[in-house]
Amino acid sequence: MTRPDSSGGGTEPTVRRTTSQSVPGASQPTDATERTSWAGLPRVEGNPTNQGKEQVVTEPVLECKHLRKAYGQLTAVDDISFSIREGETYGLLGPNGAGKTTTISMVVGILARDGGEVTVAGQPHGVNRTATKAMIGYVPQDLALYPDLTALENLRFFGNLYGLHGGAQKRRVAEVVELVGLSDRASDRVDKFSGGMARRLHIAVGLLNQPRLLILDEPTAGVDPQSRNAILASVQQLAEEGLAVLYTTHYMEEAERLCDRVGIIDEGQLKAEGTRRELVRLVGSQDEIVLTTEGDPAAAADALGKLPEVGTLTREESRIRLMVGEAAPLLPTVLAAATGTGTTVRSVEVRQPNLEAVFLHLTGKALRD
Repeated sequence: MTRPDSSGGGTEPTVRRTTSQSVPGASQPTDATERTSWAGLPRVEGNPTNQGKEQVVTEPVLECKHLRKAYGQLTAVDDISFSIREGETYGLLGPNGAGKTTTISMVVGILARDGGEVTVAGQPHGVNRTATKAMIGYVPQDLALYPDLTALENLRFFGNLYGLHGGAQKRRVAEVVELVGLSDRASDRVDKFSGGMARRLHIAVGLLNQPRLLILDEPTAGVDPQSRNAILASVQQLAEEGLAVLYTTHYMEEAERLCDRVGIIDEGQLKAEGTRRELVRLVGSQDEIVLTTEGDPAAAADALGKLPEVGTLTREESRIRLMVGEAAPLLPTVLAAATGTGTTVRSVEVRQPNLEAVFLHLTGKALRD
């Protein structure tokens, strides 16, 4: 989180294989009730949202085109493009030194870019664009809270800087405190908080200005499991209510849980982006179905092996393993074929390929390297 200052200085969702605390300086909405919601390249066309979410095509809240940044002879960001729509959580994943922080700094508007364009809600954005900075909530990895103040005092301080006063500030502070689950500790000093509680307060500050885009840079780093789950639940709720979220993490399971689409960045380049399903297809991964059977597993295996959707099949005594393109729609057919031989299926396990395999394939590194 950066403290407010006065500094100045897409398209269709795809899988692509390729070689603030509001940011300072703008006055914020003064009435907390103003908004009713939070509010080329080879391509494989994809779905912009996870299954189960209402799919509504909207213009991007954030659109980045051909971002570039160099420090002397070192190119930190090299032709990166991506977009995020309302209600979408976009995960930016990369090993240390990949260019994530530089990219985020240009998106936030605290670092001038050498090339490319950034728009927020259709408006040009940069270090001197206070109107678009007012639409961004930025929660950096390093805490920017006053430890000798209470949670409420911190929120009121930042609320004043954002132009929130009187009843509007009181209502907004109460809303964000409740959202992050700190209502019962709001009058306690921050230096009495656990690391996870401080992280949650950090996010609350980033939401004070009712941003359209929330940028979370490793928000669960170093927190306990309970606080981590609370943070993830809050992010999910915000996205469901229409907030666009840019999320970075060193925990692959968080990206799996939260992100509608993921961009994998390494050596300053966006190596690939897309939904989880689309990304795993890039490395040719398949789902695995494991059946534990009783009766005549050999007959069941023979019947299952005749299904055209089954790629490979192996049997180890009563356990039958099938490799298929996509398990979920095929399960009824698999179970019918197995039980049709008189075999009882005692359990079914579906193992899906994950982002970790894709990440290792594209970067040659683990996410936490």
